[in-house]
Amino acid sequence: MFNIRFGFDYLLYRLKAKTRHGLHSPFVYRLVDKVIYDYNVKKVYGEVEAIRKQLLADDRMITVTDLGAGSHVNNNKQKRVGDIAKNALKPPHLAQLLYRLAADAQPDNIIELGTCLGTTSVYLQKAAPNAKVYTLEGCAQTAGIAKEGFKKANTDNIQLVVGNFDDTLPDVIAGLDKLDFVFVDGNHRKGATLKYLEWCLPKVHEGTLLIFDDIYWSEGMKEAWAEIKAHPQVTVTVDLFWIGLVYFRKGQVKEDFVIKF
Repeated sequence: MFNIRFGFDYLLYRLKAKTRHGLHSPFVYRLVDKVIYDYNVKKVYGEVEAIRKQLLADDRMITVTDLGAGSHVNNNKQKRVGDIAKNALKPPHLAQLLYRLAADAQPDNIIELGTCLGTTSVYLQKAAPNAKVYTLEGCAQTAGIAKEGFKKANTDNIQLVVGNFDDTLPDVIAGLDKLDFVFVDGNHRKGATLKYLEWCLPKVHEGTLLIFDDIYWSEGMKEAWAEIKAHPQVTVTVDLFWIGLVYFRKGQVKEDFVIKF
């Protein structure tokens, strides 16, 4: 049932989605043309994908603690690292899009909810080397594997925080004067997703980018995405099906874009 619904949602998305052509917002046109549709291969892609390749071949078994809505692929508690890498890591085209978004924004701070095995964390840190990256993970053993990857990538500005997001995220937010770049890739429940948004709102600013993962993952996530788009502080959203981009640009006409990716 999930695959049928998901496939139908994707078909509707493809029918509605636009390319850069016909966009009347200069801000979104530049974003699509220079960032989203930048398919030039970067040197860092090979470096991080080499770590992914090692993870895919990793036969170690770990105990996974899932504090969110689980997985549509494999909900076993004992999992092979290679299987987690195959089923749970962001695929290269999405991880590299996140890299480009962070490289374009050059934020002072990055928050990632859902470290998994850490490849996306590395992409984000490499994109903005001067940014402090706070990556939050609910599973201690998964976080341990991610730490190994951080060492291989020589990333020294990533702070890995282990625990329930409800306990860890408020403390991270409280320690920052503002929020520049937040990637929400965890829990995947409507209530939790909207709660994370509300926690972030007091510290968003003109240049803040919030990214929500898996906005079509379930009916609840689709409802959460609809409420996020309608929020009065949100001015611009970009629906890329796999992720949703949220901006808070004062003076910008409130508008929602659906872009092919």
